[in-house]
Amino acid sequence: MLGDGYEGPDLTYAVMPTEASSHDDLRDEHDRLTLLLELTNSLVSTLELQDVLTAVMQNARRLMRSDSAVVALPDSDGSDLLDGEHAVATQVFRTGKPWVGRFGEVAGCVLPLATRDRIVGTLCLRRRGDIVYTDDDVSFLTQVAHQVTIAVANALAYGEVHRLKERLAEERVYLRDEAHSERNFEEIVGTSAVLRRALRHAETVAPTDATVLICGDTGTGKELVARAIHNLSPRRSGAFVKLNCAAIPTGLLESELFGHEKGAFTGAIAQRIGRFELANGGTVFLDEVGEIPLDLQTKLLRVLQEREFERLGSGRTLRTDARLIAATNRDLGALVNEQQFRADLFYRLNVFPIQVPPLHARPEDIPLLVRHFVQHYARRMKRNIETIPSATMEALTRYRWPGNIRELQNLIERAVILSPGSVLHVPLDDLETGAAVGQPQGKAQTLADADRSHIVATLTDTKWVVAGARGAAARLGMNRSTLQFRMKKLGIVRPGH
Repeated sequence: MLGDGYEGPDLTYAVMPTEASSHDDLRDEHDRLTLLLELTNSLVSTLELQDVLTAVMQNARRLMRSDSAVVALPDSDGSDLLDGEHAVATQVFRTGKPWVGRFGEVAGCVLPLATRDRIVGTLCLRRRGDIVYTDDDVSFLTQVAHQVTIAVANALAYGEVHRLKERLAEERVYLRDEAHSERNFEEIVGTSAVLRRALRHAETVAPTDATVLICGDTGTGKELVARAIHNLSPRRSGAFVKLNCAAIPTGLLESELFGHEKGAFTGAIAQRIGRFELANGGTVFLDEVGEIPLDLQTKLLRVLQEREFERLGSGRTLRTDARLIAATNRDLGALVNEQQFRADLFYRLNVFPIQVPPLHARPEDIPLLVRHFVQHYARRMKRNIETIPSATMEALTRYRWPGNIRELQNLIERAVILSPGSVLHVPLDDLETGAAVGQPQGKAQTLADADRSHIVATLTDTKWVVAGARGAAARLGMNRSTLQFRMKKLGIVRPGH
C-alpha cells in the first residue's frame, strides 16, 4: 500500500505536465485555426494575383512565424520559376516534395503549391536565428500552402480570363474598325497576263510560312494580294491584321506593332495589345513598310528572326507565331544604299517578292474593273445603270491612272452618283489634262456587251476550255454551270460550232 501510495503522487506529478501541454497545444491549435481562417478570408476576398501575394506577405510573420515569405511562380512556358530565390525552390517545384533546412544563416521551409493536377508554384518561408522549422510547423504550413494554392490558382485563372477578355476586346475593336473600313473590292478583278503572273506567284508562296514583300505603286491592290495569300494559306482561320505604317505617327508606331503596358508613356491609360500579338497564328500585313524608322527596324527584324518582342513598358518577353506580309511603293534597295533602311531587314523581307503591276500596264482589265465598280455602286445606291458610252470606255482605257485602281474606283463612284438615269455619266474632266479624253459621244456599250466581250476574250485565251483549274470558269471566278448559263444567256457560241 505504501508503495502504491508513494507511487500515486509520483504518477500524478508525471501526468500533470502532459495535461498542461495538451491545454497549450489546444490553445495553439485554436490560435492557428483562427489565424488560418483569417488568412483564408483575406485570400478569398480578391482575385487579383498581386493582392493575393500581398496578403501572403502580410501574414508571414504573425501567422507563419516567419520573417519573410516568397511565392515563386513559373514563367509562361512552365519550365522555370520567375522569382525563385534558391535552387531549392526549383527542386520543390519539380518534385512536389517539401524541403526544410537552412539558407545560409537563416532557417528555411519550401512548400509546393500543388493543385489536383499540377504544381502552380512554391511557398518559401524564412526565419532568422537557430529555430528551424519542425515537423509540426511543416504540417501546419502545409495547410497554409493549400489555402495559398487555391488563391493563387484562382488568381491565375482570373488573370488568364481577364487577359483573354482584354485580347478579345482588342480584337473586337480592331475587327469593328476593319468592318467599318472601306474595302476596295471583294476580290481581285482582271485576267491580264501581268496580273495572272503576280497571282500565280501569290498562289505558289501562300501554303508556306515565308515572308512576302509585295511591291507596287499606290492603289494597285497590294492589300488584296496579301489577303489572297492569307486566305490560300493554312493560316486562313487565323486573323489577318493590317497596319499602314505611313498612317501612324512615328512615336506611336512601336505601340501599334508590339503593344504597351498601362503607364508606359503619357496617355497610356490602359494596356494595349499590338498587331503581332493579335495576329498570333495568323498574318500581319504591314503596308508602306519603308516608312518604319531605323530604330524600330531592329525590333521588327528580331520578331522575324526570333519570334520575340516586348510590349512598351514591360520587360517580359512575349512570343508570336505570326506570318509577315509586307508591302511598299518605294525602292527599298535604294533606301538601303541611302542608309535609310537596314540591309539585313531588307534581305529578310525580300525572301519572296511579288510585283503588282500598275493599272496602265493592264489596260485590258480596265473595262472589267469599270463594269465591276458600276455594278457595285449602283447596287449600293439603288441605281439602275445599263449602258456605258463606248467613247467613255475608250477614254478610261487610254488614261494613265497615276492613282491606279483606287483612282478608278473613286471616279466610278462619283459617276454613279452623277448618273440619275440608265446611262453612266463619267466626269472625265476630273481626270488629269492631256489624257486625250473628251465628253462621251457615239454608240453606247451595254454592260451585257462588256460582259460578253470579256467572257469571249477569256474563252479565246483558254482555247474555249470551260472547266478545270486552267479553264475559263476558274479564271472568271465562276462555277462551270454558272459560266455555261451566262454563255447561253449572252448567246456566246464557239466559232465553227
